[in-house]
Amino acid sequence: MRTLTYSEAINEALREEMARDPSVFVMGEDVGVMGGVFGVTQGLIQQFGDERVRDTPISEAGIVGAALGAAMMGMRPVVEIMFGDFLGCAGDQIINQVAKARYMSGGKARVPLTIRVTTGAPGAAAAQHSQSPESWFMNIPGIKIVAPATPADAKGLLKSAIRGEDPVLFFEHKMLYATRGAVPEGDYVVEFGQANVLREGRDVTIIAIGGMVPHALAAADALAEGSPAVSCEVIDPRTLVPLDAPMLIASVKKTGRAVIVHEAHKRSGPGAEIAAVLAEHALDYLDAPIRRVAAKNVPLPYAPALEQFVLPGKEDIVAAVKEVLR
Repeated sequence: MRTLTYSEAINEALREEMARDPSVFVMGEDVGVMGGVFGVTQGLIQQFGDERVRDTPISEAGIVGAALGAAMMGMRPVVEIMFGDFLGCAGDQIINQVAKARYMSGGKARVPLTIRVTTGAPGAAAAQHSQSPESWFMNIPGIKIVAPATPADAKGLLKSAIRGEDPVLFFEHKMLYATRGAVPEGDYVVEFGQANVLREGRDVTIIAIGGMVPHALAAADALAEGSPAVSCEVIDPRTLVPLDAPMLIASVKKTGRAVIVHEAHKRSGPGAEIAAVLAEHALDYLDAPIRRVAAKNVPLPYAPALEQFVLPGKEDIVAAVKEVLR
């Protein structure tokens, strides 16, 4: 099977969906002529024109508000928000309008709106360009939340998001854009709410989200080669809302131990909700307390050494697994 980078897979999904459905269009800051600040929308304006690839003013509230109106009128906008940190600028639009429009209209207003957002620390980008805000919106009913970790999932999940009838926050980790992986050609779609077992194991379940998936797999490799060898089951939820709770619960019932890994801050991060689900439904099967590996509860520093101290990584995962195995 051919390989693509994560960013190429997203670009391909956008091209295919725009070619398939004329109601799909892209809008955001610098998505047209520049091709996106991270180059993800390169070539789209040349293929589809500036009516369907729209550069916008620097106003996240205006971008999301315009996209909401377009979605309610029958279009399928795909919005790019340059940095996840800027979602706060569109907070009222997302929380009080986008998330609630279908409910408050009694289901009459469809909101097929996809908001693509970069997430995570790209390295020395400081506190206002490095956050992982996925959990900010997990408490808001009406929004689906996606965090693909591989090029194939980036393509398949984005196509599902665009074709759906509900708003989606689609989080793309900046440090994954250059990663490569096998991606099926053609109409490849990944359904929401289906976690992916990336590695089967028997001793501990590692649940890793988005940009932490490569670190979790590296930790599992290191633990398998250790003495004694540890067999880790690594699961990528792929979507946080809806969450594939049955698969996560079944894995923890099998292994008896759980380590949850994400780059968001530990306090009230997505791992807190997953831990609560496991505690409610698999407590009797746990042989050790659930452990969360996450960023420390401080703003992300600019200095590279301090940033690495705050962010979780492979060694933190290894230490957490060894802790639950004591």
